[in-house]
Amino acid sequence: MRTRPPAGAIAGAVALAASLWMQTAGAQATAPEAPPTQPTEASRTPPALPLWELGVLGFGVSQQAYPGSSEQVVRGLPAPFFLYRGEILRADRTGAGLRAIRTPELELDIGFAASFGSNSSDIEARRGMPDLGTLVEFGPRLKWQPRPGPIDEGVRLDLPLRGVFDLNDRLANRGVAFEPALILERQVPGRWSWRASAGALLGDARLAGHLYSVAPAFATADRPAYDARAGLIAWRLGASFSRNLTADLRLFGFLRIDTAAGSTNASSPLVDRVTGASAGVGLAYTFMRSGRSAAD
Repeated sequence: MRTRPPAGAIAGAVALAASLWMQTAGAQATAPEAPPTQPTEASRTPPALPLWELGVLGFGVSQQAYPGSSEQVVRGLPAPFFLYRGEILRADRTGAGLRAIRTPELELDIGFAASFGSNSSDIEARRGMPDLGTLVEFGPRLKWQPRPGPIDEGVRLDLPLRGVFDLNDRLANRGVAFEPALILERQVPGRWSWRASAGALLGDARLAGHLYSVAPAFATADRPAYDARAGLIAWRLGASFSRNLTADLRLFGFLRIDTAAGSTNASSPLVDRVTGASAGVGLAYTFMRSGRSAAD
């Protein structure tokens, strides 16, 4: 696989690394301990988190080039990370951005996500077409938790609506994505954290066109011209985990299944595999943290 231009590859790796780490990072960077024989009030109450953490992570990712593609994008890179848990400004395991509203059941924040790009010369279905750049997403997210409690514990519904921008094309606008998901999270303070999710990815006409349209200039005998429409891009199932190995070292990973079955543009000639998977694993080392506790 040919590499992308260094600036785009590095920036994309850092963006995706931050997104992965924030989705899989555990709540507490403390050394594992044996569970107490009898539950105590202290064991039921998670310890306070530091206001901020600074560290470095190394990760490897195999990502489906786009939902419906038969090709994988493989990347690996070290990257820095910074977690901050302020009352309004936050960058932690549930996302990154500005927390605008918070009640026991609802939270509204502004956050981001990212995905790697790929060279069209490495994707048989797109050969001769423009490359797919590294995409970054930014926008509001509403989180609803029917049973009041910690926002990263139990079941909740996430409703993110994000603008999509191409990091390899001067942040060109690639459309709007809506990705509702039902999420189940569990934590054992100081040990395992895991998350399971089920949801869908929907896009406007611009995003769908970026992924699935074939302009007449790029049509071939095996790839007819196609005009993509707004609608369902993929159904998604995901799982992620993290575990403290030492007080400062943490293992994390994720698996996501995307299927284009029943999607709006399943008939696009660029869809050559209905179901695909993306997975990644990494290690994160925290070398500095605040002595102050985080905001609630």
